Amino acid sequence: MLAYESTGDGFRVGDGADRGIAVRAPDWRLGGVARELPHHVDATTAGTASSLALPATPVTLVETATGDRIGLDAGESTLGDGSYLLTADAAVTTFLRFDGPATVTYRGRDPGLALAFPDARDLTLGFRIETRPERTITVPPTPAGIAVAIESFGAAHATTTVARSAPAMRARPPALAFDAARDATRAAADGPDTGVELVVPPDLGTLFAVAPLSYYLSASVRLDADTTPQILAPDVDVRRELGAPARDAASLLERTFWLDCLVRLAAAGRRTAETGLLDRLGIDAVETAERPIDARLRTYLDVSYDAVRDDLPEWPLSMYVDPTVENARALPAILDRLGHVYPPESTALDGRELLKRSLDAFYRSDATGTAAVDVVEPRLRDGRAHGWLAEGTPVDAFKTTPAAYANDRATSVDGDRLSVAVVLNDAAMASEHTRVADIYRERAADVPMDVTLREELTRAELATVFERDHDFVHYIGHCETEGLRCTDGALAAAELDASNARTFFLNACESYHEGLALVERGSVAGAVTFRKVLDEQAARVGTAFARLLVAGFGIERALRLARRRIAMGKEYAIVGDGTHVVAGRERDPPAALNVEHANDDRITITYDVGAIRAHGTAYRLSTPTGVERRLRGNEATVTLSRTDARSFLDGLDAPTIYDGELRWSDEVRENL
Repeated sequence: MLAYESTGDGFRVGDGADRGIAVRAPDWRLGGVARELPHHVDATTAGTASSLALPATPVTLVETATGDRIGLDAGESTLGDGSYLLTADAAVTTFLRFDGPATVTYRGRDPGLALAFPDARDLTLGFRIETRPERTITVPPTPAGIAVAIESFGAAHATTTVARSAPAMRARPPALAFDAARDATRAAADGPDTGVELVVPPDLGTLFAVAPLSYYLSASVRLDADTTPQILAPDVDVRRELGAPARDAASLLERTFWLDCLVRLAAAGRRTAETGLLDRLGIDAVETAERPIDARLRTYLDVSYDAVRDDLPEWPLSMYVDPTVENARALPAILDRLGHVYPPESTALDGRELLKRSLDAFYRSDATGTAAVDVVEPRLRDGRAHGWLAEGTPVDAFKTTPAAYANDRATSVDGDRLSVAVVLNDAAMASEHTRVADIYRERAADVPMDVTLREELTRAELATVFERDHDFVHYIGHCETEGLRCTDGALAAAELDASNARTFFLNACESYHEGLALVERGSVAGAVTFRKVLDEQAARVGTAFARLLVAGFGIERALRLARRRIAMGKEYAIVGDGTHVVAGRERDPPAALNVEHANDDRITITYDVGAIRAHGTAYRLSTPTGVERRLRGNEATVTLSRTDARSFLDGLDAPTIYDGELRWSDEVRENL
């Protein structure tokens, strides 16, 4: 229970023990109506003040109309008109909702951050104790129970406006637990009444397919055994069947999400290369931004979305999920990433075909071989990344389990020191060990990290490495049927008491099963191999993967780029949550480039900043030919003179595909 206590120069909110936060506001007057905040707070207070200060603590600031994060540099800056949401991370996390204009002074020392307004201003503050257990919704393990849970997930949004399309205005839905004694009719959380309802049969497959749409629209969910799946908004005369639930729900989610994004940006004057599409559709951004969710849905259904669909980014994540009660536990994480949910469909893929795919990726000839695991070819829908939460081992998708998402506890992302362990258990691979160690040390200047180097470990010593808290463990060695090779035998991951290595890279032959076992023992995600790989090939992938991870790429994207370093890249795969980010800011992702020679001695550069966790935000790109602002996931392509291209690359530090191979931008610049 949080208690409010007035002080001489403001007030303090705390739990009566040692957790609390002091807010300085000399002319603070308690009272007024609290405004909308992220819903998961333990206490809220409203009042007026002409100035306010918070102690030194990590702070983020978001413009609520757009969901855009505002960078706070040391010193004084000015905020214009508009509504803002400030988040201060502390033992008691503090949310502050206020309107500009305001002057912001940010120091990083006491008082940390200070706001000054031209006059007394209405302020709303919310407080949350960070160390409390993760929120959990408990329902019976039935379609009715899961329908209640899905409906409740829509309460995770901080707003019902178009700003919910920005990731900063969406919270992760609560965890899901099951108890057969629970009442399925009792609502698990109070969500907003958006006037939108999904009516579906009591079938887990259909419920899974419509869950992302329900989450984004905060729609209620009603079960009807005799109905064709449909979406209703009675107050605005919407009734639309979802005859093929997975396809139709995904299509409708994309329509509403992307048009919300365009309206959000255009109404706030944040124009991108895509906001002009609203004119083609006849949508007035300012007027539409003021409408409730059901009315916006009506507007979006009335326009010819197909006319602009190809101009919008590809959806960032598609998941293929067996509709089981156990897999329902992963839904909160999947919805947090706004992943589509499709039924898993696949065909068998033999070793010869897997090898052919590896070689075809680099225009090489076919050969024979035997896969270390029985892989399947999934039927992949649209999406930049694909995850497989189903039976079988997929190629071209990360293999995940409910455990991976349950293990995704608080991370070291966004400021804390990373703990990295590099283990060399094969002297023949010493070159990779040296190179990746150098990469981690060099990157430590930008991303604080502690790097531990170990060699020739015994089974007990390697077990200790995995059982200790590490953000990333990079194992270089060999894998046998019994486990990872050590100086005194082999260590099977299943023998570990727990794996506290959040992520890992088992750069060893046929390490897939050991990686999957690490996830079941507590890890979130890792890179593994399906088959035998040559030492030199493994070293090339390992060093590239290390550099990409510490540069801020998600683990699936990092491996997808790194395996371009070798012809046999398809032998590498991800197990666990492939969207996990080890270093850097999840919502400020790095770019990847593609550089090609054009005609007339000119260079074409494609700039790609797609990211799952930053879905719905925009990026700004300055080139010698001008400035572009685009939605993340849409590439920007420019053709420059050789001199301008070299100048452009000189300001970047990014992975670059050049002549079909992965290099780095500084290396490519020297070759132009």
